[in-house]
Amino acid sequence: MPVLARIVVSAIFLFLAASLTPNARAAAATVLVVVSGEGREDGSRPGYEFDELSQAWLIFQDNGLTVEVASPRGGPVIADRHDPEAPYNARLLADADAMRRLQATRAIGELDAADYDAVYVVGGKGAMFDLPGDAALQALLASVYERGGIVAAVCHGPAALAEVRLRDGALLVAGRSLTGFTNEEEALFGKRWTKEFPWLLEDAMRARGAHWQEVPLMMPGVVVDGRLITGQNPYSTPALAEAVVRATGRTPVARVPWREERAMAAVQRLLAGEGAAAAGEIAQSRDDIHVELIGMLGYYQLQAAEAPREVSDAVAVMALAAPYMDEPRLHLAIAEGWLRLGDRAQARAVAQPMLARWPDFAEAGQFLQRIDSAR
Repeated sequence: MPVLARIVVSAIFLFLAASLTPNARAAAATVLVVVSGEGREDGSRPGYEFDELSQAWLIFQDNGLTVEVASPRGGPVIADRHDPEAPYNARLLADADAMRRLQATRAIGELDAADYDAVYVVGGKGAMFDLPGDAALQALLASVYERGGIVAAVCHGPAALAEVRLRDGALLVAGRSLTGFTNEEEALFGKRWTKEFPWLLEDAMRARGAHWQEVPLMMPGVVVDGRLITGQNPYSTPALAEAVVRATGRTPVARVPWREERAMAAVQRLLAGEGAAAAGEIAQSRDDIHVELIGMLGYYQLQAAEAPREVSDAVAVMALAAPYMDEPRLHLAIAEGWLRLGDRAQARAVAQPMLARWPDFAEAGQFLQRIDSAR
C-alpha cells in the first residue's frame, strides 16, 4: 500500500476509534451463562431461577456482551415458577433467539474455556443437585479463572464452585471472600428440598475455607474478590451482573431500575436512617416500586429476627409498606413485633383498628386478648 494511502487509512481508523464510546472500544467479550438442567415440568425436581437468568442476560446484552447458555447435559432446561409478566422476564421471553438457545443449551463438556471471558452461574435449588458434582463444569470454571477470566454466581449458583480446584490443587474458594444463599434464608425458603441437598451452601463454603459474607435476610448483597463475584440471593442479581460488566472493563449503561430494585433501595434507605425519604419516594412513585415485596421482606425478616434491633428493623420495613397493603397478616405481624419489643401500647394501637377494618379476622381479637392476659 502506498505511504499516502496508509496514512489516510490510519487517520480514518484513529478517528473512528476516538468516536466510539468506552464500551464500544472495549474488546468483544463473551459470557457463558450456566443453568441447572435438574428441573422438571411437573415440579418433581427443582430447576433454575428465571429471574436470575433474565435480569443478568439483559444487562450483559445491553452492555455489549455476547451471551451463550449451557447446562450439564445440554438441551432444553426447565425454570422454576416465575412471573412471565415481570418486565425483564417478558422481554427475554419475547426474544426468539434467546428462547431457542434455552431449548438447546450447550453441554458443558463440549465447551472450550478459551472461548469465554466470564462464566455466570444462575441459582435456583436445582443448582444444588447437578452442578456441584459436574467434573466438566469444575474444569471449565478453573480454566476460565486461571486464564484471567471472571467467575460469577448468584444465590445457589455458588454451589458450582465448591469443588473447583486450580492447577496447584487448591480450592478456588479457599481464602476467598464470597457469598450465596445463607443458612438463615434456607431455613425460611428452602424447606421442601434442603433435606435432599448434599450440604447447605453456607456450611460447605465455610468448611472449604471461604471467607463467608452476608447481609440481612433477602437484601441485595454482592461480594467482589478480584475476578470472583458472588451474589447472596435473587435480589442481588442486577448488581452482580453490573459488577461482571465492570470486570470486563466496561461502564454499565444507564438504565431504569426494575420495581424490585427500587423496593430494595427504599428499604436500604430506611435502614440507613432515611425513613422519611423512603416513605416519600414510595408515596410519589407507588406504581414503580414493588411495595408488596417490601411488606413480604419485613414479614420474613421478623420471622428470622432474634436481637431487638432485628425485630425493630423488621417492624419498620413492614410499616413502610403497610399503608399500601390491604393484608391483615402484615398488620398483625407489625403488632406482634411491637409486642416482642415490649411495647404493649404500640401493639394495641396497631391491632385495635384491625377489628373494624377486618371484622372476620379472628386473629386480631385473639391478639388483643393476649395483650390483656399478659398484664
